Amino acid sequence: MPGKGPREGSEAVTLGLDIGTTSTIGVLAATDGRILATATRPATLRSPRPGWAEADPLEWWRNVQALVPELFAAAGIGASAIAGIGVAGMLPAVVLLDGAGRVLRPSIQQSDGRTGAEVEAMRRELDEAAFTARTGNGINQQLVGTKLRWLERHEPEVMARAATVMGAYDFINLRLTGERTVERNWALEAGFVDLATGEAAADLLAFAHLDPARLPRVAPGEAVIGAVTAEAAALTGLAAGTPVVAGAADHIASAFVAGIVRPGDVLLKFGGAGDIMLAADAPRPDPRLFLDYHIVPGRFMPNGCMAASGSLLNWLVREFAGGRDHAALDTLAASVPPGADGLVLLPYVLGEKTPIHDPAARGTLVGLGLHHRIDHLWRAALEAVVMGFRHHIEVAREIGHPVERLVASDGGSRSALWMQIAADALQLPVTTLDGHPGSCLGAAWVAAMGTGAADDWSAIARFTRPAATFEPDPANAPACDHLYGLYRETYDRLKPLYPKFAAP
Repeated sequence: MPGKGPREGSEAVTLGLDIGTTSTIGVLAATDGRILATATRPATLRSPRPGWAEADPLEWWRNVQALVPELFAAAGIGASAIAGIGVAGMLPAVVLLDGAGRVLRPSIQQSDGRTGAEVEAMRRELDEAAFTARTGNGINQQLVGTKLRWLERHEPEVMARAATVMGAYDFINLRLTGERTVERNWALEAGFVDLATGEAAADLLAFAHLDPARLPRVAPGEAVIGAVTAEAAALTGLAAGTPVVAGAADHIASAFVAGIVRPGDVLLKFGGAGDIMLAADAPRPDPRLFLDYHIVPGRFMPNGCMAASGSLLNWLVREFAGGRDHAALDTLAASVPPGADGLVLLPYVLGEKTPIHDPAARGTLVGLGLHHRIDHLWRAALEAVVMGFRHHIEVAREIGHPVERLVASDGGSRSALWMQIAADALQLPVTTLDGHPGSCLGAAWVAAMGTGAADDWSAIARFTRPAATFEPDPANAPACDHLYGLYRETYDRLKPLYPKFAAP
């Protein structure tokens, strides 16, 4: 990626925001590679019914209003120093607004699993192979159309009032600028974009039961979509007139910051969910994976998402650990051999997204005996997530994507035990990062490029550096292979049974 990086002789500062599942994060980043300040506020993920995942968009906006002044105070700069703003967010959350821009109901999140009936109906109506080849994504619960159809059936009064359908970061952009847009990766994963044209297609919107008037214009991430309004400036402390770009999907922004730019580069995100991101020079649509545009124009990023990763561990700590934290449980589990002495855990506590796309799947513990202790259970949970990553890598290689370099990020990458398990199970070195504040930094760099404060996508590399590399132990490969076989076979055998566990 040729280029000069930041404009010679000057360092611009951009603001990056990340509207995440459990937190809202902000960063002020200088184009010379310095992080000037970071700040975070918790966000509430609600599950009022089994398999549901919802959030309050107004809470995200309140978080932004609180974060911005805190960032300025921590960095010791004023609003006039900000060259541009970029917002990243989870994908594809669904936010419904009325004609006055008011939020009609809680956002339906990307991990929501209520739409099994709608998925099956859409599969009956359309050739899924043709749909996947055209849109890059299969017919599954990730599609926005499944949520819209569910709302038509269950909340028709809400749908009747809906004038705008958009995503999480698009909603914050609207509050900042007053402009209705959706970033193109939201539209792509929603199932609205024809890969051949790069534009939303009328028949795809019709398939989703979406009136084209309800969909805002689609914009690439680096496009300047508007400027901070006087009203937003008064609420946030930003300067009116500051340019705002369309932004980025959070998982794509995070992978970009981690240096996932060349085919063969793979990011494993050990966050609340488990994401796996691959850089690619061409799309290879497959219904088992999602497809997004890369941050860098002209490239693509096939990816997968396991609904539960760190959230599974947090649940175990809360309910079963007796006051011990993640680090203490790692210490206990370090002496447990690969395979957890015959204990196999399937991590489908929220159903599962890729690569099985099964909202009926359930968390499952197999092989439990009285000889097992909490350290076995903890090891089994760590292995469960890694086995899910291995499943994705197997799919990626099967459809022609190379897998050569593994980088790990997010909170789980701080666990040396978890990283060694990953290296052993995947039989590749796993490198962790120092200086990776997350998706908000990717959003800040998109703003820098979009506003002309920087002119080299590759200059993002100056913010991060390797922290540690975990080499695979060949001696553990047979046990990991055996465990992976059990992991896959357990799901295959139980798949027909899982729907019977649904509440009557």
